[in-house]
Amino acid sequence: MANHKQSKALVRKHIFPVRLSDIELDLLRIKSLDAGMSASELMRRNALMRPLPKRLSKISLQTYWELGQIGNNLNQLVKATNTALLIGRTLPADPELLRELLELLHQCRRDIAEADTESDEWEEEEEDSDDWEAD
Repeated sequence: MANHKQSKALVRKHIFPVRLSDIELDLLRIKSLDAGMSASELMRRNALMRPLPKRLSKISLQTYWELGQIGNNLNQLVKATNTALLIGRTLPADPELLRELLELLHQCRRDIAEADTESDEWEEEEEDSDDWEAD
């Protein structure tokens, strides 16, 4: 029986359909049983109570993308080096140096993603400098 003193704004009268696979539905039912709440309550809490991850700034996204492009170029150089090694030709680059460069590049991309989502200071600075462009 509904509580008549409950605010009309708090009454749940809207249905939001969600498509789930058979496995996802089974997992949802298991998790809701383990948590001792209905599947609806579990989904509401997961969707509404947790803070969303912060988005990367435009500059960080562009830098992340550019580093990915550099990584693609390094991968092509790695492939050319491996091919040259297999057929006995002169290596275009030092394989160990390429591995180190790729690892540094991946670490830089991870650092950009982590650092930008941890700090709100960059967002404020970026709003003031949307017209900034790299040379």
